[in-house]
Amino acid sequence: MSVPAALAASPNAAAQASGGPPIEFMFKQIMDAVHKSQIEITELRSECHELRQANASLERQVREGLQNNNSRLGTPGFTTPAPGSPQLRAKSPFLSPNTVPSLAVPPSIYVPSPLSDNALTQFPFGVREIPGFWVVIPAGGAGTRLWPLSREEHPKFLLDLTLKGRSLIQATWDRLIPLSSAARTAIVAGPAHVKSITEQLPDLLAHNLFCEPSAKESMAAIGLAAAVLAVRDPNAIIGSFAADHMISGDDAFLSAVAEAVEVAKKDYLVTIGIAPSHPSTGFGYVRLGEKLGLQDAPNARLVSSFKEKPDARTAAAYIKTGNYRWNAGMFVVKAAFLMELLKEYKPELHDGLQQIARAWADESLRQKVLDEVWPGLEKIAIDHAVAEPAALDRRVAVVPATFGWDDVGDFSSLADLLPAESNQPRILGDSGLVVTEQAAGGIVVPGSGRLVSLLGVDDLVIVDMPDTLLVTTRARSQEVKRLVKKCREAGWKQLL
Repeated sequence: MSVPAALAASPNAAAQASGGPPIEFMFKQIMDAVHKSQIEITELRSECHELRQANASLERQVREGLQNNNSRLGTPGFTTPAPGSPQLRAKSPFLSPNTVPSLAVPPSIYVPSPLSDNALTQFPFGVREIPGFWVVIPAGGAGTRLWPLSREEHPKFLLDLTLKGRSLIQATWDRLIPLSSAARTAIVAGPAHVKSITEQLPDLLAHNLFCEPSAKESMAAIGLAAAVLAVRDPNAIIGSFAADHMISGDDAFLSAVAEAVEVAKKDYLVTIGIAPSHPSTGFGYVRLGEKLGLQDAPNARLVSSFKEKPDARTAAAYIKTGNYRWNAGMFVVKAAFLMELLKEYKPELHDGLQQIARAWADESLRQKVLDEVWPGLEKIAIDHAVAEPAALDRRVAVVPATFGWDDVGDFSSLADLLPAESNQPRILGDSGLVVTEQAAGGIVVPGSGRLVSLLGVDDLVIVDMPDTLLVTTRARSQEVKRLVKKCREAGWKQLL
């Protein structure tokens, strides 16, 4: 054997002598694993791209159908204020000048929403309103991951986070009002937010504003509305939709809600599953089960299980199967059936809410019963209280949907919703107050009236308010909640 050949063979010989596999074999295994990972990543990207294309195609087909029919079913409730050019955008996310005295809010300019043509319809009927359907909008939470923009006294659902002239709760109202009318649209909120909500929603009827004495998570809030509405209308079907979420593709959304109502009539707790656009670790997931085979709800399926927020690898695996949807916390159900589920899985919570509902019509008795009963109610989310156990009993259904959705849970997700020039940060507010040089990505909120200047920094989150300045990175924006806790412990509660 030549010297070079001997040298080439020596590593293998050494590996075999030590009892290990040949180096070429180990290298081949490594390369095979890398190649397999690359294939999986390519497939995942392809699936996400196909989902986006399917959504765009669906909206395009509906638009073309509308143009061919040359007809419109416009509803004033769907006309949202949305300036079409950057020059016409509002200068502040605060709709009321009293909220931040130093900020001037220009008059809103009303044009149709750019998210979708809200006059479009896929419904097989000419009127959008669904008889017997009640919209319930829980308006709670302080949005601590968006602090200091969002505060306990003025949370994110009261803010205009897209600078289009409407707050998140107003946009939610606009989107849903054609299905139920103001007569059957209810808000559940805490006492600190009642005044602001009534100012922003002048069409909200006073008896449809349910004030919860203190925050008790989603089950108590939705359960309160369900218990009261079941007394008013024993056949009521309710749909619960958070006040602080953003949706694009209104017609796909309304079609999914209409289909969910049909499923709810068959005594199911129905959720709406959002087609995931990426393997998010910030959302829970719904695993799709078998099809229900309902003629009026052809897309409906049983829920196989609910999954908590996964890690990145698990989220990617979920999407690859095609059998998972994001859990957006939207539920449609008969009010009476929800109370039945609550009686079975959380009897004490059920009994307390029923006691409150019986006294609700008598204002003098209502407050007395609330003071006695509400503090003792269990603090628990609707998912854990009834959705997860009922899914095991095959009593929860899901309507898979294609509309765009975001819970605007932190500054990183908010940045994705704002327009920006190439290699520039997103700006929520007056762009004239932000000067940058070699600063890309991230988001700046110039809320104090001061000039904010950035040089040579990327992907920063800068929120400059009159009383507080937050600086972090976009990658760590989910952790702002921890900072809020530290501020509270340090005695800065008045700024939270």
